[in-house]
Amino acid sequence: MIAEIQVAPSPAGTPDDPHAFVEAAVAVIQASGLRYEVGALGTTLEGEPDEVWATLRAAHEAMLAAGATSGISHVKIASVHSTMESLTRKFRQ
Repeated sequence: MIAEIQVAPSPAGTPDDPHAFVEAAVAVIQASGLRYEVGALGTTLEGEPDEVWATLRAAHEAMLAAGATSGISHVKIASVHSTMESLTRKFRQ
């Protein structure tokens, strides 16, 4: 399964770290052990469906636990037999 998540916390962070709550979500994805790629508009991750779903939820919850008063997570899911690498290679050639 391949998924992309873009977290949109409010506020986005603290005065000292303007992206702190987004970074909290990315840290959860990095710690998941799943293959991932951070992009300008979201983070793409790949793995077994149960692991991906759990990581998406944990990333959303991490932005709130880090201090965001509210937040929206935009999620895209692809149930495909391709890998993240093969899909991105297709569009980058």
